[in-house]
Amino acid sequence: MLTLKNIAWSLPEKDQILNGIDLTVHTGKLTVVTGPNGGGKTSLAKLIAGLETPTAGHILLDGEDITALDMTQRAQKGIGYAFQQPVRFKGLTVRDLLELSAGGPLAHQKVCSILGQVGLCTQDYIDREVNASLSGGEIKRIEIATILARKNLRLSVFDEPEAGIDLWSFSGLIDAFQTLKEQTSAAMLIISHQERILEIADEIVVIANGKVRMAGPKEEVLPRLLADEKESRCPLNKEAACNE
Repeated sequence: MLTLKNIAWSLPEKDQILNGIDLTVHTGKLTVVTGPNGGGKTSLAKLIAGLETPTAGHILLDGEDITALDMTQRAQKGIGYAFQQPVRFKGLTVRDLLELSAGGPLAHQKVCSILGQVGLCTQDYIDREVNASLSGGEIKRIEIATILARKNLRLSVFDEPEAGIDLWSFSGLIDAFQTLKEQTSAAMLIISHQERILEIADEIVVIANGKVRMAGPKEEVLPRLLADEKESRCPLNKEAACNE
C-alpha cells in the first residue's frame, strides 16, 4: 500500500505545483488519478517514482518512509514506473529487457506467457530490438510486460499510457491493463483522463490546481465526473441543445 501524507512540491522560484496531497493506493487495487491538464498529475507520478523529491510531506510504502529514496532505491523496494513516452533501447531485444526487469534469465515458456498476457506474439517480438521500429502501442505493451516480469513488484505506476497511440492499440492496452490487474496482487496507479481507463478502476482520484478535489470508489466518483463534464459542455443558455 502506498500512502502520501500532505505532499507539496514546487519548482524553484515557481508557483506551487502540488499542495497538501493526501492519497492512498491500496494493495490489489487499481487507482486512477485524473483531472485537468496542468493540475499536477504527472508531477505526482514523478514524486512517487522518485524522479522528484517533495518539498514537504511523506511518502510511505507499506508503512516504510521512502521519501528520501531515489528512483533506483525505490525500484529495489518494488516500485515500477512506466514513462509517458517509454524509453527505446537500440541493440537491446525484448527478451533482454524482460530479463533485466526480472533480475535474471527467463525460461522461453515464461517469456511466451508474459508476452501473451499483453497480446504480443512471442515469435514476432522476443528477439526484436526495442527501438524506433516499434509503434507506440507496441512499446507501451512491452513496457507493461516488463512490469509483469518483475518478481518483487509492490506498486506499478503508469503515466498517461494512452499518449501517442492509435485507437486500435489503445483497445489492446485496455486489455493488457485488465490482465495486469488480474495477474498481480500489487497496487496499481494510472494517471489518465480516458474514460475507458476510468471504467476499469477500483478507485478514482481527481486532482486539480495541485489539490485532491474528489476521491473514492469508481461507482461513486465516475458518475459525478461524467455529470460535471456534461454540465461544462451544456451551460444553461444551451440546455435545449444539450438535451437533443
